[in-house]
Amino acid sequence: MDKVIVVGGGPAGLLAAATAASFKGNVTLLEKNKEVGKKLLLTGNGRCNVTNTCDMEEHIANVVHNKEFLYSAFYTFTNNDLINLLHKLGVKTKEEKGGRVFPLTDKAIDVVKALKKYAEDNGVEIQYSSPVNSVITQNGKVKGVLLENGAELLCDKVIIATGGKSYPKTGSTGDGYKIAEELGHKIIEPKPALTPLVIKEPWVKELQGLALKGVELTLWENKRQVFSETGDMLFTHYGISGPLVLSISGHIKDLKVGNYQIVLNLFPHLSEKELDVKLQELFTLNSRKIFINSLEALLPKRMAEIVVKGSKIPGDKGVNQISREERNNLVKFLQSLTLTPVNLRGFSEAMVTAGGIDVKEVNPSTMESKLVKGLYFAGEVLDVDAYTGGFNLQIAFSTGYLAGASNPH
Repeated sequence: MDKVIVVGGGPAGLLAAATAASFKGNVTLLEKNKEVGKKLLLTGNGRCNVTNTCDMEEHIANVVHNKEFLYSAFYTFTNNDLINLLHKLGVKTKEEKGGRVFPLTDKAIDVVKALKKYAEDNGVEIQYSSPVNSVITQNGKVKGVLLENGAELLCDKVIIATGGKSYPKTGSTGDGYKIAEELGHKIIEPKPALTPLVIKEPWVKELQGLALKGVELTLWENKRQVFSETGDMLFTHYGISGPLVLSISGHIKDLKVGNYQIVLNLFPHLSEKELDVKLQELFTLNSRKIFINSLEALLPKRMAEIVVKGSKIPGDKGVNQISREERNNLVKFLQSLTLTPVNLRGFSEAMVTAGGIDVKEVNPSTMESKLVKGLYFAGEVLDVDAYTGGFNLQIAFSTGYLAGASNPH
């Protein structure tokens, strides 16, 4: 019977441990905190967006970095496999907007408890307050792990599932990178992903707290379009946030080198001509009003004030005096407000980490290291990340399952 040690009790680690044990392994899970699933409790605003109901090809399409690497993992343990497992463990689920899947109770703790029980019922021994210092190897093979307290635990297989660097208060502090690097693995520089953005333009701060729905954000890097999507966003005291912004953040590589711009289209479902017709109708209906007051039916008041400043049409100008040229400029402005990102908000606010263990040095069919026999990786510690919508947790569960099910070669 193989002796297996799993390092980290998040979603990837819990499922890896339970799976390895179900394949008759003798499994110990080492967790640095006093409880497992600490970060999992925060996901989906405490509701835990476990996966997405879209097909696995769409899951792959929603991966930002190294999507090809995840084919084996995704098809070995699919979203349906996960949902069925949760149901078997007594966690009923529900589907919401965009195919997002949540526990019926809206409580992440129910998912954590179920996974912990699943692991323990399969015979996994969980050791708490047990941070790992390093992996012990001999002749290119795993021999065991060295705990920070100096204790050595021998084993045939180690699964590193320590997470990335996002939400460091939960214990997610990049421990796995150090362990892997000491064993010769290359680490792609970790950076915050799915995180809010700091914006240069001062007018953004005037809109703090304003949420916009159904707008389009397009990210340009050195005049090349990188990303464009319609959805919801929020203005903050430092810049912008919300689902759309979090998705954009994963595409920003280096703000010091790249020349990035974000274009905000307030009316993405209308062509320029259609928006112009809409404005003409609006102005006809409000022919006795001044420009700023006529915009109340079209935009939130604070947004209207910004539009007046940006369009260069005096706010107190009578609507019936606005020229065709001014109206044309207004149309262009409403569909192309420019935002300049100057910074990412950091790991403390990032939902996931981009970067991590270079997947070129990991076997995608097993999650085993190509450098050290018996060493496996699962979850966010790898250089894989995806958009919001349950895709990152599916990565954790799929890679965790595959790492747990595979035998050292």
